[in-house]
Amino acid sequence: MLIHHVTAKIMPETAHDRDLALDFTKGVLIILVIVGHLIQYILYRNEGFWDSASFKWIYMFHMPLFMGISGYLSCRALLEKSFMQAMGDRAMQLLVPMLFWFSLLATLKLTVFPRLASAPDNVLHFLNDFAGTYWFVWAAFICFLLAKTISIFNHSSPWALFVSVILVVLAPLTFSIFPLIKYTYPFFCLGFSFAMSRERWTSIMRSHRPFLVMSVTIAAMMCFSIWRKDTFVYNNLALVQDLQSAKNVLLMFLGSAAASAVMIKVLLRSWNIGRSNRVVRFIAAKLGPSTLVLYLIQGTVFRLMDSMQYGESWDATMRSAAAAFLGAMIVAVALTVRWAVRDIPYLSQLVLGVPPRSLSGSQINQEALANHRSLRDL
Repeated sequence: MLIHHVTAKIMPETAHDRDLALDFTKGVLIILVIVGHLIQYILYRNEGFWDSASFKWIYMFHMPLFMGISGYLSCRALLEKSFMQAMGDRAMQLLVPMLFWFSLLATLKLTVFPRLASAPDNVLHFLNDFAGTYWFVWAAFICFLLAKTISIFNHSSPWALFVSVILVVLAPLTFSIFPLIKYTYPFFCLGFSFAMSRERWTSIMRSHRPFLVMSVTIAAMMCFSIWRKDTFVYNNLALVQDLQSAKNVLLMFLGSAAASAVMIKVLLRSWNIGRSNRVVRFIAAKLGPSTLVLYLIQGTVFRLMDSMQYGESWDATMRSAAAAFLGAMIVAVALTVRWAVRDIPYLSQLVLGVPPRSLSGSQINQEALANHRSLRDL
């Protein structure tokens, strides 16, 4: 809930009608996504990374906070657009570029790392890649679909969202990416709920600010101290089977909520303090608007690494250098791709998930300006 207090304190600064405070936050989060995968794939080579303090800290909040911001920014589309228009726009934004990058991934894997056509798990492996490589894109789309469906039948009641969260979290689905959807859906609904009731939440936060700030900070620190391998959603599958699994799932949600609240405060305060710094403005102006293509490219790279042998004889220094180089290359390639295709009709939609500025700049600016005003009005 600390996100409500933090957002209410922002005096937004915009560029091309985008809110740079949120873009800075998204930019830092996508950097942490890449860093988390570099820790897993390069520094630990897929062994023992669950015990890394840095890995644990990043994974406590980066995707939940991303999903909360997605829910917040989706409010207008969820409430004002028709079902078909909203879902069509969201599919063009998320699924079309995902399919493009997955096609590229599949082509590279078939070309560079060919599998036997007669392999019994060939189809299963393909489907696993299709769902798992870019799982957050699927989760964001499905969370949007669920929230939009609920908004049709119950336009403004938060109780319908709350019931849907309970039903999704308790659903006994453990295959494919369903546990990840169960994990992130509550945070999407939290962001959406805040966007619908900004004034009420802001009033509550003003009345209980010191207590809430202290409480979530202590809660985040306590959850971090007892977070273990079985607390990660990848291992507990968000499934409650007995008392121990219930504790793991509860700790996962509470820890992620508290850590997300603390980090949104830290990141937005960092923006307010350092907005004149070149690095800070680079993150806000370049990385924030490029989060989707950065996510898709890094997902492609790390999925390819699953089929490669590397780093058996690397020492710690070599691994750190390789991680830094690979991370820098991912960012450089993503920004180059965005710069190269952002103004090309249809290609920008296919690769980036956004219409070219020359075709729909006014529409983009109007929606961004509305988001900026929603923050300013708090």
